[in-house]
This record gives sequence, structure tokens and C-alpha cells, in this order.
Amino acid sequence: MADAPPPPHPRGVTLTGRLAWLRPLDAVADAPALFAAFADSPWVFDYMGEQAPTDAAALTTALAVWVARGDCATFAVGRVGSEAALGYACLMGVVPAMREIEIGNANLSPALQRSPLATEAFSLLLGWSFDAGYRRVVWKCNALNAPSRRAAQRLGFGYEGLFRQHMIVKGRNRDTAWFAMTDGDWPAIRTAHARWLDPANFDADGRQRQALGDLTAPHVVGWDPSRPA
Repeated sequence: MADAPPPPHPRGVTLTGRLAWLRPLDAVADAPALFAAFADSPWVFDYMGEQAPTDAAALTTALAVWVARGDCATFAVGRVGSEAALGYACLMGVVPAMREIEIGNANLSPALQRSPLATEAFSLLLGWSFDAGYRRVVWKCNALNAPSRRAAQRLGFGYEGLFRQHMIVKGRNRDTAWFAMTDGDWPAIRTAHARWLDPANFDADGRQRQALGDLTAPHVVGWDPSRPA
């Protein structure tokens, strides 16, 4: 291994793409917009560590815990041209000495889910992590969370295994599905992301011409056994 200084911590980072922006989350200022975005969809908290908040104050309290964590940078996610946060995500499990980092605690409102904006947001987090010098980016989720497992592989993360009885969350067992991407995987996957996000990949009605999963599939190292045939 080359002797190189450890990469920087992501705290304070701001990222902007064509569709999405990410900036440090402000628990107090961002909670009202986030609560409004989530209010009609409490199910988005099903696989989160906290219960669905009953009001903006409860969401503020939950978010403040993440903002205060030293091993984590929590980002508000929104649409370019608007200041309102529509979701949040973290770069967490930050281990600069080992050059490892994790994308986690991601909670996107229905307005963002399954959208090019959401894909670009995750691509921006990956790009910053590898450009900063991290060698490995991890994605973990509850093994029952099929949408998160599909999203990981669609983005190009390789399946690395199942951690049985890994955690107890909300009084229930959690087996954890584990995915990762390395700096060796990223160049080809970055190109796939760019091809998919290109406006030319979408017709006049916004329908994709080529699926991101088809573009990343040749570069995915390790397939999730739960993936449909």
C-alpha cells in the first residue's frame, strides 16, 4: 500500500449536480420541510432506527442525534432550484485510516424515491468519497428491505454477505445485508452513472431509454441472491 495521508472527513461538505444538491443537514431548520415531505408516508421509517415522527419537533430531535455523531456527516438532499430538503442521507462509519466509509441512514421522501435526482445524489456521494481518497464505500441494510437491496445493486454495489442476528432494532431482530464498492470498481460505474443520467437517456415523457442496472451490471462484483432472475 502506498503511504498516503488519510482522506478528509466529509463533515461540512456540500455537493451539487445537475438535479440534486446535498449540504450539511440543519436539524432545526430542515425538520419542518422534511416532516411535510414525509407526513403522508410514515412507512418510509419502517426500516429506520427511529419511529415515524408525529410532528416536526420529534423529527428535529431524531435528526439532531445524527448531526451530533462524530463518525457521521448527515446531508439534507434537495432539488436544484429549491431550498427545501426532501430527504437526507449520511456518510457514516468514517474510518479515514482504513480509507473506508459508508452511505447509510438514507431516508428519501416519495417525491425523491426512484427518481434521477435520487440516483444523482447517491452518485455524488460516491464520487466525493472516491475522489477524496477512500478505497471502499459500504452500503448496509435490513435484509428484509428489498428496495434498498435492489438500489444497492442498481447503483453498482457488490453483495458481500448476510450478517445474521446483527442488530436488534425497534425490538425486532435485524439480519443485515452487506454491500460494498471499491475504488477499483468505481471508474467504470461512474461512467455508467453518467450515461444513465445524461438527458439523452430520457424521452420527452421522462422515461428512461436504458436502465441503470443494465449499465452497471457488467461491473458489479457479487450478486445478491435475493435479486430476481
